[in-house]
Amino acid sequence: MTGKDGKKTIEPDPETAPLIEKAFEWYATGNHSVKEVAAMLKDAGLVFKKSKSSVPQSSIHKILRSRIYTGEFEWDGKVYKGKYEPIITMELWEAVQDIFDNRSKSRRKKRKHDFAFSGLIQCAYIGGSLVGDLKKEKYVYYRAIGAKGIPYVKEEELERQFGEALKKLRFDDDVLDWVCQTLKESHADKRQYHEETLSRLQGECNRLETRIDGMYVDKLDGKISESFFEEKSKAWREEQKKILAKMDKLQNASQTYIEEGIQLLELAQNAGFLFMKQSAHEKRRLLNMMVSNCIWKNGLLTVNYKQPFDMLAEFITDLNSQKGENMLEIGKWLPGQDSNLRPID
Repeated sequence: MTGKDGKKTIEPDPETAPLIEKAFEWYATGNHSVKEVAAMLKDAGLVFKKSKSSVPQSSIHKILRSRIYTGEFEWDGKVYKGKYEPIITMELWEAVQDIFDNRSKSRRKKRKHDFAFSGLIQCAYIGGSLVGDLKKEKYVYYRAIGAKGIPYVKEEELERQFGEALKKLRFDDDVLDWVCQTLKESHADKRQYHEETLSRLQGECNRLETRIDGMYVDKLDGKISESFFEEKSKAWREEQKKILAKMDKLQNASQTYIEEGIQLLELAQNAGFLFMKQSAHEKRRLLNMMVSNCIWKNGLLTVNYKQPFDMLAEFITDLNSQKGENMLEIGKWLPGQDSNLRPID
């Protein structure tokens, strides 16, 4: 575009610029490959303006290597300062280049230290993600890249606050037993419907089998031609396959729904204990499964639970406030029911 001085300049795209910044932040954590960052950007909605196709890995690699997003650009072997607004800080760009340079020496070389929380927490002051830094080969601190003047936070403190957040999903064992039993009982009407539907489908399958057997006898008696028998029996066998497939889905859907609900309950019940006992890698896995959009501000970690754990946390809060009176319906936070629970024609 043309600037106020009449010269050509660059203006960051308001839709694309935040995604480009995210790409640098994700890669700067050291926990993602370029391929993984490309996939994350695709999920976030980064596409080419004209074709609307996703941006390939090779283009993401060029973006992460390009200095232009810092407000500087290279021309004829020299670096010049641009007159446009940068998308990322120089510190963030240099952190990304350091990771590229280290990985080029040994492809995907294992890091000396596995930072449990890098990239999982957003700094409320500058918006960047907190990344880990190992001090004296012993102490781990976190701070957003480019966050000058903002104090580091110890890994132990983040671990403590994450642990406290996960412990909020726990309730008494007696309540757990009650919820599991209520879940099973609330599903009784659906099981009855499934059993009736399975019985009807089995009857249809049996009727088709009887027709095929009768036609086979007619073929042996010469009442129908073999070509006619083959044509009709083939069509009826296809119908049987479709019916059997519906029956198989119905038989699995109801029990899977109950089992997944109970598994989520048990995971939530034990999450706080499991978190404190696990390795850094396993801590990341657990947090990625249960929380998102965590914010660090003024020494406090704000944790947002992913579905369905957010609704489970709400259920527990209401449960504690009501002290067992007027229990909420538990079905609202359970995993989505399979489409096969709908009536089958």
